[in-house]
Amino acid sequence: MSCKNIPLNTSCTRRDKLLASPLKINVLCVTQVGSCWHDYLRLMRLNRPVGSLLLLWPTLAALWMAAEGLPPISLIAIFTLGTFLMRSAGCVINDYADREVDGLVRRTRDRPLATGAIQPRAALILFAVLSLSAGILVLLLNRETQLLAVAGFAVAALYPFMKRWTYLPQTVLGAAFSWGILMAWTATERGLNSDAWLMFIASLLWIVAYDTIYAMVDREDDLKAGIKSTAILFGNLDRFMIGVLQLSALATLFLLGQKLDYRHAYYIGLLGCAGLFIYQQYLIRTRAPDACLAAFANNIQVGLLLFCGTVAELTIASYLA
Repeated sequence: MSCKNIPLNTSCTRRDKLLASPLKINVLCVTQVGSCWHDYLRLMRLNRPVGSLLLLWPTLAALWMAAEGLPPISLIAIFTLGTFLMRSAGCVINDYADREVDGLVRRTRDRPLATGAIQPRAALILFAVLSLSAGILVLLLNRETQLLAVAGFAVAALYPFMKRWTYLPQTVLGAAFSWGILMAWTATERGLNSDAWLMFIASLLWIVAYDTIYAMVDREDDLKAGIKSTAILFGNLDRFMIGVLQLSALATLFLLGQKLDYRHAYYIGLLGCAGLFIYQQYLIRTRAPDACLAAFANNIQVGLLLFCGTVAELTIASYLA
C-alpha cells in the first residue's frame, strides 16, 4: 500500500499500522504526516494559545511581585516554558477524560480523541512526555518549589474528572491555574507568605469567573451529556455571579497592592482590568455562544494589563529608589 492510498481522515495510529504492513513503502506522504502532527498540535492546543496566555500573564506578574523587580532570567525561562508544557499536558489529560463525551458537544466534537484521529494510549504517552519534561524543569528549582509542583500536578490531573462529580470544576481549575503563583514566591525564596496567598485567591476568583463564561458556551450540550459546571449551577444568575467574582478578584488585587505598598502604575492596570470586565459583561448580556467565547478570550488582555501594571510599578519604584 502506498501512502497516497491512505485516506487523509485515517487516524494517526491506524495510518501507522497501514504503513507498517508487509506492503509498506519507505517514503511517507508529507501531507499525511503533516495531518498527523496537526492532530497532536490540536490535542495540546498549540494552535490555540489562549489558555496558555491566560496562565502565563498572572504567573509572570507573581514572579515579578515575589522578586520585587526583575526576576533572574533563568526563572523567567523556567516558568514560561513550564507554563506551556503544563498547559499542554492539562489539555491532553482533559481530552482523554472527555473522549467519550466530547462528541456530544458541538464545540468539542471534532477534537482528535473524540474523532479517533488519535488513540487514547498515544494521548497518555504524550501526557507522560509533557509531564516529565515539566518535571525536569522543576528539578532546577529549590526543594520547597519542587514539593509544591508535585501537589500542583495532582490538582491539575484531577481537574478533568471533577466535572462528573461536582458543579464546581471551575474552582479546581482555578487552583490548578493559580498554582504557579505560589511556586513563584517559593522559587524566589520568599516563602508562602500572605502576599502569595492574596495573589492566589485573586487569581482563583478571576479564573472561576472567566471559565464560567467559557462554560456558558456549552451549557445546553453539557446538560444533555451530563457534564457539570458553574454555568449550570448559577443558572439565570450566571452574569450576576460572574460580576461578583470579578469584583472580588479586583478587590483582592487592590488589597495586595496596598500590602505591597504599590502606588500608581499597578492601580492604573487594575482600572484597565475593571474596564475589560465591564466590556465582558456587555458581551455576555445575551449569552450568545460566540459572544461568550469573545468575552472569555478577552481575559488575555486582563492578564496582560495586570502583568504590565506590575512590571511598570516595580520599574518606576526601582528608578525612584
